[in-house]
Amino acid sequence: MRNVVVFLFLFGSFVNAQNIQSPSSKIAVNFKLTASGQPAYTVNYNNKPVIFESTLGIKLKDKPALEADFQIENSKSTTFNESWKPVLGEQSTIVNHYNELIISLIQKETNVKLNLIFRVFDEGVAFRYDFPKQKDLNYFIISDEVSQFNLAGNHKTFWLPGDYDSQEYPYTESKFSDIDNSKLDLNNGIALKTIKEKYRVQSPLMMKSTDGIYINIFEAAVVNYPVMHLNVDVINYKLTSHLVPNAIGDKAYLQAPCVSPWRTIMISDDARDIVASKMILNLNEPCKIDDTSYIKPMKYVGIWWEMHVGKSTWDYAGSQNAQNVLTKDLLPSGKHGATTENTKRYIDFAAKNGFDGVLVEGWNVGWEDWFGNWKEEVFDFTTPYPDFDIDAVTAYAKSKNVQLIMHNETSGSVANYERHLDRAFDLMKKYDYPAVKTGYVGKIIPRGEFHDGQTMVNHFNFVARRAADYKLMVNSHESSRPTGYSRTYPNYIAAEAARGNEFNAWSTGNPPMHETILPFTRLLGGPMDYTPGIFEIKMSYYDKTKTEQVHTTLAKQLALYVTMYSPLQMAADLPENYEKYPDAFQFIKDVAVDWQDSKYLEAEPGDYLTVVRKAKNSEKWFLGAITDENARKSEIKLDFLTKGKKYKAIIYEDAKDADWKNNPIAYKISTIEVNSKSKIKLNLAPGGGTAISFEPIN
Repeated sequence: MRNVVVFLFLFGSFVNAQNIQSPSSKIAVNFKLTASGQPAYTVNYNNKPVIFESTLGIKLKDKPALEADFQIENSKSTTFNESWKPVLGEQSTIVNHYNELIISLIQKETNVKLNLIFRVFDEGVAFRYDFPKQKDLNYFIISDEVSQFNLAGNHKTFWLPGDYDSQEYPYTESKFSDIDNSKLDLNNGIALKTIKEKYRVQSPLMMKSTDGIYINIFEAAVVNYPVMHLNVDVINYKLTSHLVPNAIGDKAYLQAPCVSPWRTIMISDDARDIVASKMILNLNEPCKIDDTSYIKPMKYVGIWWEMHVGKSTWDYAGSQNAQNVLTKDLLPSGKHGATTENTKRYIDFAAKNGFDGVLVEGWNVGWEDWFGNWKEEVFDFTTPYPDFDIDAVTAYAKSKNVQLIMHNETSGSVANYERHLDRAFDLMKKYDYPAVKTGYVGKIIPRGEFHDGQTMVNHFNFVARRAADYKLMVNSHESSRPTGYSRTYPNYIAAEAARGNEFNAWSTGNPPMHETILPFTRLLGGPMDYTPGIFEIKMSYYDKTKTEQVHTTLAKQLALYVTMYSPLQMAADLPENYEKYPDAFQFIKDVAVDWQDSKYLEAEPGDYLTVVRKAKNSEKWFLGAITDENARKSEIKLDFLTKGKKYKAIIYEDAKDADWKNNPIAYKISTIEVNSKSKIKLNLAPGGGTAISFEPIN
């Protein structure tokens, strides 16, 4: 269903101010030109200022800046309302309803034209720069973007430092005025550090005002453009866009006609509106894949966590040179994880428990010399180690009706991966693998490029597009964070692009509040492969000298399958650990990964989140509730259940003495009969959670 109405059309350079509201009229945007002809805007929510007057502009290399001396040629306002169906998602139908204002500007001195486009949704505001084709602005280089967000107060802020190469940090919660990268303890197991400005943060930036207004500043549809970071003025509560540079300091190479990504400001007095918003997806182009039949949700296990906990290794022969492996001159170290025998063991476990796939990491040569050397060529993505019989393993998986997920670690050598990409995809098609997990650990080659720069953004998007040609799904790790591109290419099924669960195995870990923040930040841009489901919480289980641990209870690990949306979900722990707790493992086996509907029942960034989801084409519902380091009690109404139906509620919750630090594996399971009039009390331990499955009773 689509409805577009033009309701205002104005001409003339005498028009210097424009107003536009959201469909509900709660959000109002005012645009004007300042006395110097610079574009500026304000945003109000329920008649309260959210963004004070903020200026806009683009700086060009070797050309006059596009930030002043403008006049308005004309403007056009429209309203748009459609419903569309995602291939996979949190809900089967998404409403895309907004009012749009397009302002056509011309720079008096240069005669260069620039359009500013505003879209105002009920959940927020988006704007972008549109560069029409013209004689005086054809091919051009952006040296900076100076979009301002002049905040109305000293908000509570959840932020990450402005590292061009990694989002793998724990969030800092502070007043806006206290943002300061130089005060951070950065000993978090991250090899790359490119933080050069103490007052620079990443987007999305989640905030809460003193009067209870939730504000999130992000971007959407980052295509052929670098990622936007934010420079912070802690005194004046001001943010200014900062584009990630390339090796020589340029930001973006563009050719008109073209557009920038959308800059987004989500606003609500209810935190549930932020996590439930589909504004980022709606700002991306519709699906460009004709045949989406191969894009299917998956639950998988894999040879992965055992390497993180030190049981096995990615490499075949220890620290010796990988090139000699091909000549079989090296003896195996005895700890290699991706062997034929071990892979078959995982395949057996997947088949026995109804999982779709098995991820195999460390199957191909190169791991002995892959990290930190900045080598041009490490992996060829097609040559298996001597102890991994790819033909035998693939045949065995097919006999068990299990699919294998190929892993392509690039060690940051993107140029090498692009040279080998078609051969890698040919191999996957030969063996009928449905998906690839890509990895980008290390400094980027071409040298001097960053993970968040234009070159790498183009690469990540290109891999998804090329994979679509082969009818393959992509799950990227260490990529730039998604901004809704999965609407356009839904085979880009998931990404990591944040601090994932693996950090709990070998670093200071993720604090208990971490998973309550990610839905307000990283997950706004697309599904996250967080790899939940760790049952053996303390790493001392594997080595008594280790003090690292997962900073949640076991019950919270179950709840993450519902709160951390992804159509690609991993049961990340070792098979033998699940076999010790079969009653708790049952929830992972049962929980769906593709949804008919989702309802956020409770939400507060940094504190708690409760969401319930209905499985697609089913009457089954699943609930996930998580908390931070504080214990929490609440009562949930079950009015989302179908009226007149009875359900069996299987409740997986923290035991009375459970605690993420002192007693994390303590849980209890109970079963009760409920209906839409029932209520359930939730009792979450410190760092805990609750997972519930609702099964209809015939």
